[in-house]
Amino acid sequence: MQRGAMTRGRYARLMAGAEAIEIKATIPPKQVAGALAHYKLTARNDEQRFIYFFDTPKLELLAAGVVLRARRVVGDEHDSTVKFRPVDPAKVGKRWRKFRDFKIEADASEKGIVKSASLTMPVAKGLIKRVVAGDKGIATLFTEEQEAFLAEMSGGRAPEFAKLAVLGPLEAQRWDFEDPACPWPITGELWRRADGATLMEVSVKAPAVQAAAVMAGFMAFLAEVGAERDVAQQAKTHWALDYYAARLRGKRPARKQA
Repeated sequence: MQRGAMTRGRYARLMAGAEAIEIKATIPPKQVAGALAHYKLTARNDEQRFIYFFDTPKLELLAAGVVLRARRVVGDEHDSTVKFRPVDPAKVGKRWRKFRDFKIEADASEKGIVKSASLTMPVAKGLIKRVVAGDKGIATLFTEEQEAFLAEMSGGRAPEFAKLAVLGPLEAQRWDFEDPACPWPITGELWRRADGATLMEVSVKAPAVQAAAVMAGFMAFLAEVGAERDVAQQAKTHWALDYYAARLRGKRPARKQA
């Protein structure tokens, strides 16, 4: 058997049940300004977002592989997401697949491939601001279907929304762009915390059947441009939530790195 066929077979097993693969990388801080300039990514051509997470001060949901998130997109629809990671796709109820914004994806990093399941629903404009201000409860951001998904996937141990806190906002700029050296469209996202610290991530998505090709191709592209492949799952989410949870607990967060 040829090596290429063996590789495709290995990835087919790793990707079983997933619809798409996403590979992420972090742009080193000293290269962010250059990357933005090179690809002409500015505030004039971005999609501006404000992202909020909901968890306990000790980040118990994140530790259990659960992410509750709301996104306010300037000039576009707002939404909320319930996400579980890792998951076994075979154990995720088929009834969730009828929803347009239900996804089972595979995230690839240096440590391998991890699958996630998420259900996203639209949120009325103005509601996120009212929840952040304390005028509405966090539960109002999530639909009955999302609450049912949360309960089912957590084995009946769904968190109580009243015990959760608002973590954020993360101000985010998002761009979709192309590079002749990369066969797949690239998404760039720059996150900014309240302390001014920033983190930039680039990623590509492709159908699950292209997993072997996109892994090899994008990894080669990352090596060429000097980006740092993520060695930890959910690195960006941890970078954000660790800071906001520390503030919530009254602890002084770690000093911003240059």
